[in-house]
Amino acid sequence: MTATIYTYTPQATPGPTGTDPRPSAGEDALTELCEIDGLRYVSVPDTATVTVPEPLTDWQPASLTDALRAQIKQASPHCRRIDEQLQAKIREKYRLEDELYFARIAVGALQNTYTPTAEEATLLAQYQADVEAIRDWARAERAGLGV
Repeated sequence: MTATIYTYTPQATPGPTGTDPRPSAGEDALTELCEIDGLRYVSVPDTATVTVPEPLTDWQPASLTDALRAQIKQASPHCRRIDEQLQAKIREKYRLEDELYFARIAVGALQNTYTPTAEEATLLAQYQADVEAIRDWARAERAGLGV
């Protein structure tokens, strides 16, 4: 599933009987990603038909620059959860000490100061394949949010 990020200025009315009108899409769930500089960013599945309440007059697709995309990734609890899951998936297979060991081997090999053994090269290749598969999963999850 793919999604597009939309933005709008929240029109919340404070107080105990206040309101905070939000767009909706029936059964297609919208995902509120975050608020940045007074704008709310929402992930909308491409299959969704969105109903926007009247007070929200500036509902529009977000103009995503690299800088804004990075801000959304940092501010969004959904993106942070994906990052946490990515780390957890790596930790299911490799301890931090394992990663540091592989980093030392790889840096030494790149700087021509160390020649990995055949076994180390095999372990390093498997580690790289495993981590890239997990990173691909995380990229797909973020793409599903439009980030």
